[in-house]
Amino acid sequence: MYIYDEIDQQLVEQRVAQFADQTRRFLANELTEDEFRVLRLQNGLYVQRHAPMLRVAIPYGMLASRQLRKLAFIARKYDRGYGHFSTRQNMQFNWPRLETVPEILGELATVQMHAIQTSGNCIRNTTTDHFAGIAPDELVNPLVWCEIIRQWSTLHPEFAFLPRKFKIAVSGAVVDRAAVGVHDIGLQAVEQDGEIGFRVWIGGGMGRTPIVGKLVKPFVAWYDLLTYLQAALRVYNLHGRRDNKYKARIKILVKDLGVEAYAEQVEEQWRHIRGGPDTITQAELDRIATRFTWPEYETLTTRPEVHAVHATAHPLFARWLRTNVHPHKVPGYVAVTVSLKATGIPPGDITADQMDYVADLADEYGFGELRVSHEQNLILADVRHDRLFELWQQLRAQNLATPNIGMLTNIIACPGGDFCALANAVSIPVAEAIQQRFENLDYLYDIGELDLNISGCINSCGHHHVGHIGILGVDKAGEEWYQVTLGGRQSGAGGTPEGGAAIGKIIGPSFAREHVPIVVERLVETYLSTRDSDAERFIDVVERLGIAPFKDHVYDDPVLNPKKAAGAAHA
Repeated sequence: MYIYDEIDQQLVEQRVAQFADQTRRFLANELTEDEFRVLRLQNGLYVQRHAPMLRVAIPYGMLASRQLRKLAFIARKYDRGYGHFSTRQNMQFNWPRLETVPEILGELATVQMHAIQTSGNCIRNTTTDHFAGIAPDELVNPLVWCEIIRQWSTLHPEFAFLPRKFKIAVSGAVVDRAAVGVHDIGLQAVEQDGEIGFRVWIGGGMGRTPIVGKLVKPFVAWYDLLTYLQAALRVYNLHGRRDNKYKARIKILVKDLGVEAYAEQVEEQWRHIRGGPDTITQAELDRIATRFTWPEYETLTTRPEVHAVHATAHPLFARWLRTNVHPHKVPGYVAVTVSLKATGIPPGDITADQMDYVADLADEYGFGELRVSHEQNLILADVRHDRLFELWQQLRAQNLATPNIGMLTNIIACPGGDFCALANAVSIPVAEAIQQRFENLDYLYDIGELDLNISGCINSCGHHHVGHIGILGVDKAGEEWYQVTLGGRQSGAGGTPEGGAAIGKIIGPSFAREHVPIVVERLVETYLSTRDSDAERFIDVVERLGIAPFKDHVYDDPVLNPKKAAGAAHA
């Protein structure tokens, strides 16, 4: 866990005092709405459909148990007793009162937390693999590199007012679990001639114009990383569109210039600053690393048979072992996903009581550290293998042990029209309806690995573009309809280190809300009837056959396509 130094703490406390005065002046009508907007956005405060929404930064998704307890306290005192984990590993409170937000920020500062740069046209929260620091296949620990980027980018004067928001992801492992291909800049650790560095993907993103990033630089040595990032952002800052917010993202600039021309301009900028003050020294790398606390692991021996009796007696435990328990770099330890995807619960929502409970579990079964995944779940990072059964019992008692990680019902969804003023349609009720239709665990396990993502609007906060099945809420004459895509993925098949993210393809006309679960069922039926073996995943079949057989089966359904059914009956 990263521990603030005096400068870190002073910065967040000064920010709290500054925003408290700005809020006071706004409430006293000394600042206009337009003047206050840019100030509140710099502190993570939005105006949503029903109330303000405060987005709290969880840098690179890492949480201490004391911080989770503070979030629980805030949820009880200032909100409605719950919070929502977003796909960018942050926490959102949907019901705070504007006048209390400075108090909330003050509470966050007491546990080394803040809301700085969680919104606005700046470098947002840098994200990474939710198994960062514990994954067996890591080349580097991405937590250290994310912290280096955080310190460099926070309140950076040159990049405080970019043409549009900017998102960076870092993968330190051989397998990309950070979706680097669909970020403004994606970094993948690599080794070249015995030296550690990063592949640099630029120009990825979802939203209105989904694009997979381009490999702009195959290798940047670790010590040159910040100067190269500065050069890449400088070209964007100089030439990015500011006259049209829909064309303002770096992905549009890279597309319009062409990747070669953009890369040449970055190289020219880099030539002037490479080796300059932002060059990372070994001393600086060591300084950042020493600000982290690292667990003192015991010497343990993993015995796979230790849970055999419990697994036989408790089939749900056996399934949970299969889906929610993950490898760890230290023998005898595992990582455990705490599922926030029980049927009937909005994906990513967690109550204040559950926050306190999970914080206690992190202390009891680990070293007081957690991770937030971009799949909107929590990770207990360091669990002894021999304590898994008792941990499962504890989680099950709080409805936090749903054995569906990697499965269809582990749905990623934005808050949608229930909260967001930008949404065209609701997301949460659609997710619940799909979960109810696929509640049978035997059927769910037969289907196997399948990512389903839902967004309530084209901004793609639910990352529907990279779902194996993606669902997008659209407005048709004032009514909610849903467009379906197939074949998206956040990284290459099997997580190839070369990248391989893909944007899903639209299968055809949109569907009424009540028909969406039926559409998903027809898509699954097509997969099950055409797969070569149980080992062939849904995404593999889509890539092998294309979307045509899936589309045909959906639109041949008389319920989903009554016009076609009527035409056939007439003929």
